[in-house]
Amino acid sequence: MPALVVSAIGRDRPGIVAGITGVLVAHGANLADSQMGILSGRFTMMLIVEAPEGVDEAELRADLERAAADLGLDAILIHDVADTETEAPLPSLIVTLYGGDHPGIVHAVTRALADIEVNITDLNTRLIHEEGEEPLYAMMLEVAPPPGLERRELEDRLRKVAGEQHLEVSVRELATDSL
Repeated sequence: MPALVVSAIGRDRPGIVAGITGVLVAHGANLADSQMGILSGRFTMMLIVEAPEGVDEAELRADLERAAADLGLDAILIHDVADTETEAPLPSLIVTLYGGDHPGIVHAVTRALADIEVNITDLNTRLIHEEGEEPLYAMMLEVAPPPGLERRELEDRLRKVAGEQHLEVSVRELATDSL
């Protein structure tokens, strides 16, 4: 069964998910994984789709592009995924950082985690504007530390980068029984 990635972005409005998934169902495709959300008024989606053997990818692509145009999307992309069978790392910690907004926060934090081989499984940021206040930057990550990395080493690394970036940081266990 071929695996495909379908990603789309466009001005948020009702019906985007229904329109795109309707095309997928019409072609016999199954939605395996997805992540969707709104970023500054733009709806974004990334889907991992299992298509049936012999699916006409050109026809599927054309139908998705037609649906995207009808929905007023900015872009839709579809491409093969070579390997979806690899085991995804399971996150065990939630990292939250916040502080005054400035360029480089995401890079500094993700670089510090990459340097100790921590896998980021989810990352969300939000710029919060309150009248009369400086913008507050909030960042939340779900992370999967590599085997053998002590939590204390991870927390020390995060406290160091948080101090350099003038951020507050917290690390807590991810509740695994919520799904």
